Amino acid sequence: MLFAHIVDDYYLQGILANMKQKIWWEHSEWYKPLYKNDYKMALLIHSMSWSIMILLPCMIMYEVSGLMLLVAFIINAVIHYWVDDLKANRGQINLVVDQSIHIAQVILTWMVLWQWV
Repeated sequence: MLFAHIVDDYYLQGILANMKQKIWWEHSEWYKPLYKNDYKMALLIHSMSWSIMILLPCMIMYEVSGLMLLVAFIINAVIHYWVDDLKANRGQINLVVDQSIHIAQVILTWMVLWQWV
């Protein structure tokens, strides 16, 4: 799960790393007011991708599925979205705090899902 976190949060983000920053949109030469909330979709897509990636080992190794998996996915995606927004757009936390929270998410998710197997 930690490896999946690293892969998705660093290697697989690609253009989403920029697109999830509101300032990136605003400073683009082709910016239009129509795009003022597009960074939120990039944040959502990245948060969902990250949540799927960290849950893959649980689905494979522990055969976790169903409602518990859906709840874990939603909770992790919401927290990841909120934390990344605090870092990328609000400037209220730094990378160390961001990554500490994400690692705590991984550990807590594993602890909770492991109890259900």
